[in-house]
Amino acid sequence: MKVVIVGGVAAGPKAASRIIRMDPDADVTIFEKGEFLSYAGCGLPYYISGVVSEQKELMATPVGAIRDSVFFQNVKNVEVHNRTTVTEVDRENHRAKYVTEDGTEGYIDYDKLVLATGANNIKPRLPGIELGNIFSLKGVEDAESIREQLSELSARDVVIVGGGLIGIEVTEALVDMGCRVTIIELLPQILPMLDPEMAGLVERYLEANGVKVVTGYGVTGFNGDGVVESVSTSNGTYNAEMVILSIGVRPSVELATGCGLEIGTTGAIKIDEHMRTSDPDIFAVGDCAEKVNIVTGKPCYVPMGSTANKEGRVAANSICGIDDTFPGVLGSTVCKVFDFTLARTGLGEKEAKDAGYDVMTAYAPAPDKAHFMPTAKPIAIKLIADKKTRKLLGAQAVGEGVADKRMDVAAVAINCGMTVDQVAQLDLTYAPPFAPAVDNILTAANVLRNKLDGHMTGIMPDEVKKMFDDGVDFQFLDVRSPDEVKQAKIEGSINIPLGKLRTSLDTLDKNKPVVAYCKISLRGYEAALILKHAGFKDVVVMDGGQFMWPYKTVKV
Repeated sequence: MKVVIVGGVAAGPKAASRIIRMDPDADVTIFEKGEFLSYAGCGLPYYISGVVSEQKELMATPVGAIRDSVFFQNVKNVEVHNRTTVTEVDRENHRAKYVTEDGTEGYIDYDKLVLATGANNIKPRLPGIELGNIFSLKGVEDAESIREQLSELSARDVVIVGGGLIGIEVTEALVDMGCRVTIIELLPQILPMLDPEMAGLVERYLEANGVKVVTGYGVTGFNGDGVVESVSTSNGTYNAEMVILSIGVRPSVELATGCGLEIGTTGAIKIDEHMRTSDPDIFAVGDCAEKVNIVTGKPCYVPMGSTANKEGRVAANSICGIDDTFPGVLGSTVCKVFDFTLARTGLGEKEAKDAGYDVMTAYAPAPDKAHFMPTAKPIAIKLIADKKTRKLLGAQAVGEGVADKRMDVAAVAINCGMTVDQVAQLDLTYAPPFAPAVDNILTAANVLRNKLDGHMTGIMPDEVKKMFDDGVDFQFLDVRSPDEVKQAKIEGSINIPLGKLRTSLDTLDKNKPVVAYCKISLRGYEAALILKHAGFKDVVVMDGGQFMWPYKTVKV
C-alpha cells in the first residue's frame, strides 16, 4: 500500500508513524513545504521568550532525538521531502504533482492520500502591510525572525493585532523581553473563546501587568519608511517598532478545492468520522479539516494541535483497516499568560443560547487549594447548563490558580452527558496542597444546582450595573468585613457584615429589592437565606461577588 501525506507538522507525521506501526510493509511518503518537521507549534511563544532556549527542542522527542527527515527514514521507515510543495492532485489517476524548492517538478502515485495542509494566517489587505518588522507567528521560521529582531531593537514598542490565543500567548514572551506591548482587538473583548465577563478578568490582569489593551477598534493601516513605525486605528495611532499579526487562521484548502473535494460550511475540508473526504481514497486531518461539535452535533472549526494528533491516528487506523472514528471536539483550550491561566471547554453562554438551550449559569470564585495553604491561588469558574435536562454544556476558568484540571474534569463530564448533579458528586482527589475538601468544580456544580432548584436566585454583575444606571431603587448589600470593605468598595453599596446581619435587619427596607454579595458571594448566599427567612420577598445574590465585578471600585 502506497500512502502519500501532504503536510509534515502535526497530523501528517502522526498518521505516518501510526501507519508504519500497523502496516510495516506500507510505503509512506511525507511532503512538507517548509523546512521543519513535526515541531511543537504551540511552543513557539516560549522559544521567542527564551524559556525554550534552542530551536531544536521544539522538534525533539522526549528523549532528545530530533524529528528530521533522517529520523523519519531511519526510525519510522518514512520517506520525507521537505521544502517541497504538492501543487496538484489527480484523483482519477491517483497521483500528485510536487515542486521542490529549486523548481524541480515530479509526480508520485498513491493508493491513499492524506491532506494535512494545516491553516494559513489571515493577513489583512491594509495600507503598509508589506513594511518591514510586521510578522505573523505560524512556524519556526517566523519565531526565529521575531526573536532575532527583538535582539536588535532598542526602544521596544510592539503592537499585537488580534487578541486571540496566539496574541495573548506571545504577549508574555514580549513583556518578558522588556517590550511595551499594545493589543488591538476589533471585537468588544479579547479572547472570544471566553464569555465577556471571563475575558474581562484576563484583560484587567494584562493591564495590571503593563499591557495596553484596546478593544472595539480596528486597524486601518501601518505607517513607516521601509519598516513599521506606527499603527493607525479607528481610535488613533500607536507607536510600533514591531507588529505581530494574530488575527486568526483559515484552513488551507487550495489543494482540496483544486481537485474537487467537498468543502464544509466552515470553509474547511468536509470529512466523515473516519477522516475520509468526499473521495474515499483521500483523508483530511488537522487544521485543514472540519470538526464536529460534540454537544451540538454541528460542524465547527477549532484548529488545535491536540486534535490534529488524534485525527492523524484515526485516519491511519482507517487506512490500515482498523475500525476507528473521531467523535468531534468540545473546543477544550488552555492558555497561560504571566501567572494567569485561562481555560474553557464545551459551549459558551451565547453559543448555548444560539443552539436553542434554555441556559442557566453560575460563577464560583475560590482558592484552588485549601485556603490555609500558602500556595493557594484564586480561580473563577463559570458553568453553563441546560435547565431542562440539567446537563452540563460548558465550563470556563480564569485565575492564578490551577484551572486546567478543573476544565479537564468538565470536558469529561460534558463528553459523557453528565448532569450538574452528577458532577457535584464526583469522587475527586483531595489533599490540602492540591484542592479544597470540596473541589472548585464541585462547588460550582452545587451553586448551579441551588439555582436550578430555586434555592438561590442569582443576578449577574452587569445586570446590577444596569440597575444602577437605570436608577432602580434597590439595596445593594455588601456582607463582607469592614477590613475587606476598606480595601475596595463598590459605590452605592450598604455594608453590614454577615455576623451582624441578624441583629441589623431593621436597618433594611423589606419593601425594596435586595442584592446581596460578598467577595465571592458565598456569604452573600447565606445573607439571602437569612433575609428570606426574615420575610424579605425580593432577594437575589450577585453571582461571583465582588471578585467578578468588572467595574470601578473605590477605597474607603
